[in-house]
Amino acid sequence: MKTIRKIAEIIEPQYVIEGAGVLLQRSFSPKVSNLFDPFLLFDHFAFNDPIEGPIRGFPTHPHRGIETVTYMLEGQVRHRDSLGNQGEVGPGAVQWMTSGRGILHEEMPRRGPNGVIYGFQLWVNLPSDKKMSQPRYQEMSDNTIPSVEKDGVTVRVVAGEYDGVSGPATEIAAQPIYMDVRVEAGHEFEMDIPRGHTALAYVFEGEGFFDNGEPGEGEHVPAVRMVKFADGDSIKVRAAEGQYIRFMLIAGEPFGEPIAPYGPFVMNTQEEIRQALTDLRNGTFVS
Repeated sequence: MKTIRKIAEIIEPQYVIEGAGVLLQRSFSPKVSNLFDPFLLFDHFAFNDPIEGPIRGFPTHPHRGIETVTYMLEGQVRHRDSLGNQGEVGPGAVQWMTSGRGILHEEMPRRGPNGVIYGFQLWVNLPSDKKMSQPRYQEMSDNTIPSVEKDGVTVRVVAGEYDGVSGPATEIAAQPIYMDVRVEAGHEFEMDIPRGHTALAYVFEGEGFFDNGEPGEGEHVPAVRMVKFADGDSIKVRAAEGQYIRFMLIAGEPFGEPIAPYGPFVMNTQEEIRQALTDLRNGTFVS
């Protein structure tokens, strides 16, 4: 018998300052406890008030041992790196960067025509045997991310599969699901997620009910909240009466390895962190 996943935890994002003074709403960040394995960080950035002034962004900084995923809804992020790559992540687009053994890059947000920047950044861990792999990018424009519309539900599939449609992000060690889901009033969304995989939902618009498997029951979750699910076979989300709900669905297979986080590095041991810092000082961080 299929088991609907219950809510294990509801997280209210906290405001933090990162980069050169960028205000973010953060649901979680890398910690030794590794409670969201294989996911390390989830940030929601929204610059919607002109009085915030110039956006300084994220000047050149290093990464090693992780993957960073940028998904834009409004505005854009311009990026360039030590490998000679450069480009823009615009509305509806995704950049999936695998830092592997090391990369130096910068990310500079720019407001859209309405003066707004709105998007998310997810960090995904790499297993020990891939932490020193070759860096790479997967760039996905708005029109290359498939969208499925069915029975009052719209799903943009970045990674994973929904209703027979696969996302363009491929060859990711965590076997992730990363989807933008909108459920209209009076409708519900249900999706199977492999048992044992970590499952999260970041509610950023509207409100709805996350069913716990009992008929007519469910826990009310409004925007803006991060939901962590207990184990089970599937999730079910119903839009609140007269209201829609929109959320990022995030799921993946845990690696079950110890982690040693240090700023933009996430390795398995402190010795590997010391080596990353030594490489950075010696100019051997990027080959």
